[in-house]
Amino acid sequence: MQTHEPLLPDGARRTAAWCGVVLLVTGVAAVAVWLCVVFKTAVTPVLLALLGTALLGPVHRRMTAHGVNRSVAAGITCALLLAVVGGAGYIVVSALVETGDQIVASLKDAGQWVTDHVRVAGDLSMDDLEANGRKLVEKFGASAAGGLLTGISFVGSLVATSILALLLTFFFLRDSDRAARLAHSIAPRGTGDMVEAMGRRAFEAVEGFMRGTTLIALIDAGCITIGLLILRVPGAVGLGALVLVGAYIPYLGAFISGAVAVLVALADRGFVIALWALGVVLAVQVLEGHILQPMIQSRTVQMHPAMILIALTAGASVAGILGMLLAVPLCAAAFGIIGELRSAGAVPEAPGDGD
Repeated sequence: MQTHEPLLPDGARRTAAWCGVVLLVTGVAAVAVWLCVVFKTAVTPVLLALLGTALLGPVHRRMTAHGVNRSVAAGITCALLLAVVGGAGYIVVSALVETGDQIVASLKDAGQWVTDHVRVAGDLSMDDLEANGRKLVEKFGASAAGGLLTGISFVGSLVATSILALLLTFFFLRDSDRAARLAHSIAPRGTGDMVEAMGRRAFEAVEGFMRGTTLIALIDAGCITIGLLILRVPGAVGLGALVLVGAYIPYLGAFISGAVAVLVALADRGFVIALWALGVVLAVQVLEGHILQPMIQSRTVQMHPAMILIALTAGASVAGILGMLLAVPLCAAAFGIIGELRSAGAVPEAPGDGD
């Protein structure tokens, strides 16, 4: 029997097969992102509720382990979440409102100092920059609020999303024990255990990320606030609140909040104090990167900084600030799933991974 030579060599066939897989995965991912954008009013509360469930899961499990009814434990946990988030939000907003004008004035003075010393050419003034900045913010805010929900104000949609996310957090906490049965029921025959393991691994990654990020944010904000208070930088509490909020956006949030603190110190306390403020910010970042991150998030999925920056950029392009907040936890979940597949042998390890 005569055998026919293959039309393409073996290497070309393998390359074509991998290209087909990449195109298929990219297409599925693009459709998934498109559906999330189309149904963002429903997807956003679900994702926020999952983050809240990941953060509060250990508290709920500890309460149920002591014999508390699951519904009662979920209600108490959600009430605790509401009290903590509401209290923290009040502290942050009040601190920013009380010192906001002072911070803005200091930033304006810092910009004027830079303009005077760097000798920026032309008739550019800080008043012009301020006016242009306000116009940009107004245009961006109007487009963002108008594109969020047609016919509904931004504040109303934010309140509705928060309430829905809180209710979903309650149900997710209460019915988390049914997740394994749900995974087995929707999975194809014979893959229930694998789907359950992947779901657990993904949720554990998000859970560890949320707990670690929250603890690191509190430590960073506390250390920087204490340092700015010692240096007598105006608006230290508000700047610390800005650091606390920005810590949930890795790298970019810390850079922006630290730069604002240094500029405020430069404007009100001079060049020497600004250098000390820069030293405080850098010391806290070194403490976070070399001690806090390895200790607190040692059990979570470790991602390369380049991957985090790419995820932040993609999240910002899809959903703005909300996308930046959700990008890294979603990537942590994806890396958790890949890790589970590799441990099960479904995905081959790259050379050198086992070293």
